[in-house]
Amino acid sequence: MSAAETAAGTAFELDRMLADLEELVLCESFSSDHEAVARSALVVAAQGERLLGAAPEPILIEGVTHLRWTFGTPRVLVLGHHDTVWPIGSLASRPWSVADGVARGPGVFDMKAGLVQAFHALAALPSLDGVCVLVTGDEELGSPTSRALIEESARGLAAAFVLEASAEGGALKTARKGVSAYDVLVRGRAAHAGLEPERGVNAGVELAHQILTIAGFGDGATTVVPTLASAGSSRNTVPAEARVAVDVRVPDLAAQEEIDLRMRALTPRLPGTRIEVTGGPNRPLWKPRPRRGCSRWPSRSRRSWA
Repeated sequence: MSAAETAAGTAFELDRMLADLEELVLCESFSSDHEAVARSALVVAAQGERLLGAAPEPILIEGVTHLRWTFGTPRVLVLGHHDTVWPIGSLASRPWSVADGVARGPGVFDMKAGLVQAFHALAALPSLDGVCVLVTGDEELGSPTSRALIEESARGLAAAFVLEASAEGGALKTARKGVSAYDVLVRGRAAHAGLEPERGVNAGVELAHQILTIAGFGDGATTVVPTLASAGSSRNTVPAEARVAVDVRVPDLAAQEEIDLRMRALTPRLPGTRIEVTGGPNRPLWKPRPRRGCSRWPSRSRRSWA
């Protein structure tokens, strides 16, 4: 095949992959919207069936739709997810586009492009015997319904490949930090904000103190990030409740345990408020292990943390 024919074939394949990516991106799939995730699953299933030559097994767990393809006796798992962090309607402000070699749109990077790459790469194999493909629908929430399914699908296999986007520079991810997830609930006392605010105990103000404390727990290697927060029930009412979600990433088990102790030791600043902390370690640290017969892992330029 000539260089011109090779270039033409490559361009044609890229066009097909971009068309498939556009199809997935235009079907919004916000994790918390089970109907949207179900619609997305139909699109992913059809695309996978076209490229892999087989329909997936749809798996519905607590309202969340997951998809699994199994070819022969699995030896390798190819893992991905089709849910995104983008609320329905995000396409209006972040429309699908391709410009200067960059595709944009809700979920392009994490991780609909990975699904397209997985389907096209597998379709190019002479045989899919021994491959299991699992596409989950709640990864962005911490895989609450799919964790056991992932463990079941991966158990006893030789390898598992996660088709998330690579780190900057295209490095292969061979390790990941441990993950913890917390919800902090502050209880106060409601009162009319205009007539008698002094009779209330402002849970929102207490939460602000706690957020500043929590944000100080990180040290660079360990990240502790207050994320989704809310307080109150109406504009003219002293908030009786306030809450914040906290995302924690740690480089070792000792750090994970230390942050857990500090989260559970949070104490109120304002008299009359109470704090409840739920959650905890969600994923352990994953370190690379040298393969048998290998003296070392590839150079740092080919590795990264997830």
